[in-house]
Amino acid sequence: MTTTAARGGRRVAGRVKAGHPRRPRETYALFLLPGVLAFTVVVVVPFLMNTGTSFTDWQGVGTPSWTGLANYRELWADTEFWASFRHSLFMVLAMAAIPTAVGLVLAAALFDHIGKHFGSRVVAVLRACYYLPQVLPIAVAGIVWSWILAPDDGSLNALLEAVGLGSWQQDWLGDPDFALYSVMGVMVWVQLGFPLVVFMAGLQRVDPGLYEAAELDGAGWWRRFWHITLPQIRPEISVVLLWCTIAALKVFGAVYVLTKGGPGGATDVPSYFSFTTFFEKTQVGYGAAISTVLTVIILALALIGLRFQTRAEDAEEGVRA
Repeated sequence: MTTTAARGGRRVAGRVKAGHPRRPRETYALFLLPGVLAFTVVVVVPFLMNTGTSFTDWQGVGTPSWTGLANYRELWADTEFWASFRHSLFMVLAMAAIPTAVGLVLAAALFDHIGKHFGSRVVAVLRACYYLPQVLPIAVAGIVWSWILAPDDGSLNALLEAVGLGSWQQDWLGDPDFALYSVMGVMVWVQLGFPLVVFMAGLQRVDPGLYEAAELDGAGWWRRFWHITLPQIRPEISVVLLWCTIAALKVFGAVYVLTKGGPGGATDVPSYFSFTTFFEKTQVGYGAAISTVLTVIILALALIGLRFQTRAEDAEEGVRA
């Protein structure tokens, strides 16, 4: 549709697309306002309050006394904090590295092999079974696993006894040498479904002709996985690794239900260490310093991960162009 308007004695012709009225930018800003307000109230304000508390000496009652950077200097020399942080690195292995690697192989196997031979319904059922631990409340899953790993009448020790491996029986959650690895095993089970579902969704957008051409050229399943599947779903891999790493750094519920950081701090992680410092030791200022440091680490990791992902996407678009 063409419209004509008069400006200063001249006729100016302009073309306006029907059905596409112009909207001021302020209209779109109004849609963002509720989310910005919610983020400010729920995230920004509590974080600033927590950061302010970290510069004080406070037991939760009375008036906080300003101590400046004393809590952070104490935290820097605190061996318990660094031990809990090392345990977080093990959690990153259990919740990010292992589930991502295993999830990739399982997703490719379900999509490329089981789906072709047994049909989409079998794939859907298996995918739901793998994802089921993700929807279970962590408290319920933790209690069930504590029964399974119990030293006296636990299912795992009973199974080992039944198959003639009674010498392998352990106090899985009560022995400092095995407790952390036991929690890691539980977290692999919990976390595996998330990358599996994401990778299977990513495989839906891969051109089937690539697999057909590789198969006609004699490429086996592993070569197709390595040369086609991995490069094609690289964005999904980056997202899963970043998401799962952040989840591992702030893990709390599983440790609380299974071991409460024990035995002897063998499974303590920064989030649980901050919790016990807050509520059990009532060192609120010091606990706030722990949680502030953990938040800054997670935020920095997220920004770095997003930055690398953006660079990779820009480079890929440049190659295609």
